[in-house]
Amino acid sequence: MATSTIRIPEDKKNILKAISSLENKKMKDIIVQLIDEYVERHKETLELLSIPGLYESLIKSSKEFKEGKGVAIEDAKKELES
Repeated sequence: MATSTIRIPEDKKNILKAISSLENKKMKDIIVQLIDEYVERHKETLELLSIPGLYESLIKSSKEFKEGKGVAIEDAKKELES
């Protein structure tokens, strides 16, 4: 397994060191667990952003909404039902 070096603020390192000591875990294992949890929380977003054109469509829709070019929910519902 390849390794990487990361820089974290001293105060965060001290807290992590204290937690690792209390839990009798290696700091590396805690950091890997944190990364895994972070990735899992963002997995759906990453999957959605991998859909070609979705991000651009969202930006365009957001601009149109801010400009008042949106469609009333009732009108959208009627259009979808027809």
